[in-house]
Amino acid sequence: DAIKIGRRGSLSGTITVTGKQGHVAYPHLADNPVPKLIKVLAALGDHQPDAGTEHFQPTNLEIVSVDVGNPAWNVIPNSASARFNVRYNDTWTAETLKRWIEARLDHARDAGPFEIAYEPSISDVFLTRSDSLIATLSAAIEAETGTAPALSTGGGTSDARFIKDYCPVVEFGLVGKTMHQVDECVTVADLTALSAIYETFLERYFR
Repeated sequence: DAIKIGRRGSLSGTITVTGKQGHVAYPHLADNPVPKLIKVLAALGDHQPDAGTEHFQPTNLEIVSVDVGNPAWNVIPNSASARFNVRYNDTWTAETLKRWIEARLDHARDAGPFEIAYEPSISDVFLTRSDSLIATLSAAIEAETGTAPALSTGGGTSDARFIKDYCPVVEFGLVGKTMHQVDECVTVADLTALSAIYETFLERYFR
């Protein structure tokens, strides 16, 4: 019921606040980084980057983990870190998004010093504009199912982010109701329908 005609970009990073380890009974001899990290994350997460664009959902930033690596109840940790991921639309590039993040974090500088490190595996946002490719696949889907597919850029990243550097690319496949779950599966009927759609598309695209 949907063709992916593009994907949002993906940018990940880690924020680390360093304090001073010590005993909880003597807090004046230590410097707890956890409250400081909370202030930093509040500054980062209290603003919506954008409202979305014609083809893309709003950019969203999600905190995915907060870690101190501290198994003890009576020790103030030396450092605390948080990891985040941003799925961004065509309002941004990776570089402009980094500048936005760092501008937001400037509001938390009074919490104390912290560091931010970005993961090297950045996925750029892209949108396919090949009318012949999209129209032919849409017609093949409607011919086999009677349903006109929606054109979507939602969801996660995929290998299309590499293929788009060499040729126009769209994505269409099985319905993922159980994706990434235990006992992930699809129906045989869906496989049969998908095969028929692919065959019809290939016949129409190369004739």
